[in-house]
Amino acid sequence: MTDDALRHGLIVGSVLVYIVLTSLLAFVLRSRTNAQFMVGSRALPAVVIAVLLMSEFIGAKSTVGTAQEAFEKGMAAGWSVLAAAIGFLLLGIFFARQIYTSQQHTISGLVEQRFGNGARIAVSIIMIYALLLVNVGNYVSGAAALATALRLDLTTSTFVIAGFSAVYYVFGGLKSIAYVTVLHSAMKLFGIAMLVVVAASLTGGIQPMRDALPASYFTWDGDIGANTIFAWIVGTLGAIFSTQYIVQAIAANRDARAARSSALLAALLCLPLGFALAFVGVAARYLFPDQDSLYALPVFIDRMSSPMAAVVTVSLVASALVSVSTVALATTALVMRDFYVPWRKPEPEAELRATRWVALAVGLVPLLCVFVTPHILQLSFFTRALRLSIAIIALTGVYLPWLGSGRGAVAALVASGVLTTIWYLLGNPLGIDNMYVAAVTPAAVLLLERWIGRQGDPVREQRV
Repeated sequence: MTDDALRHGLIVGSVLVYIVLTSLLAFVLRSRTNAQFMVGSRALPAVVIAVLLMSEFIGAKSTVGTAQEAFEKGMAAGWSVLAAAIGFLLLGIFFARQIYTSQQHTISGLVEQRFGNGARIAVSIIMIYALLLVNVGNYVSGAAALATALRLDLTTSTFVIAGFSAVYYVFGGLKSIAYVTVLHSAMKLFGIAMLVVVAASLTGGIQPMRDALPASYFTWDGDIGANTIFAWIVGTLGAIFSTQYIVQAIAANRDARAARSSALLAALLCLPLGFALAFVGVAARYLFPDQDSLYALPVFIDRMSSPMAAVVTVSLVASALVSVSTVALATTALVMRDFYVPWRKPEPEAELRATRWVALAVGLVPLLCVFVTPHILQLSFFTRALRLSIAIIALTGVYLPWLGSGRGAVAALVASGVLTTIWYLLGNPLGIDNMYVAAVTPAAVLLLERWIGRQGDPVREQRV
């Protein structure tokens, strides 16, 4: 057997052993009640939730996507991850306690408390739409890493990721996923560290890259531009404040103080990853300028020793598995809480069985779209734009309860979802990022609705 065959066998064997062992762990820790499945019985330690939050937002899509963007546009791509650190910091300061004390585990439930049932349904539909697209990106980015390491085609790799991740979210639920994610995240962080070391060794450090690449690759905004970076930060803030799996994880803390601590710790964990992933992407551009940018991160696996390559491949697979699982779980929570349970009113045991079937369905639906996926990071921020509009409505309900009604909230959500999607599909006309459309539209609709209401009720105007 050749050295190449031995290397390939070691990598494949390591991946399979890791998947089987963590799948068994997920099954052993599986949720046995719907409360464990959805919110871990509200008894998970803050540090476990912090790791879960970090891994949910910086999964396979963000790792592979950030390196891809850095390959094309420079170190400034790291802002795509640094924005998450800013978002979790502000979440911990301003919103984590409110989420926990609301006793809700869905973002639609939070909005319903202020704006009513119609707004709940609108939020749920938009969030499900966004999360299904999030998993499209997760499948493609995870498959890109797996295809490079295991020498499979992209289609086969995608179905491998889909098949094995289903074990986590169909049987495990949040209780199981949270604990298994700690192991996944340790592998991911170790793998990224190894990629940085190998990239630095092959390039000789920053200076040779600065001499060979355009100067813009090492500026704070690169070829991305301040406008896009600001849009990333705004969109990430909105997504963190509104995304279902963030709300669900915060609700799984033991108390309100732990909820805040978990968000702040997640911010700390995110901070170094932006620089590391951007460095790997720029190093790939310097060393392999003619390759497809999608493989900017996994290309270094072929330049590693066999044991290192096995560890990094396992880390990328782990990242993909946890990303797909948490998003599928969050989507399941929305479908069950807002549609299935009100419709069927099942008994607890029947509800748990139905939850598992719904989880399987929502995890597999994104496979229908993976073959027409555009640039991963662009798709990622489009889904964040969709969630930004929900965050604006949710924060309005908490901090500006006098602004807008249930009808206005529904109109704002629908208008924002439709206009943001159109703007994204048109390629951001006039140089205006779809993130700004998502931010301005709901605020404008709420203000317009309030102004029209005042014009139609002069007595109310005088009272106000």
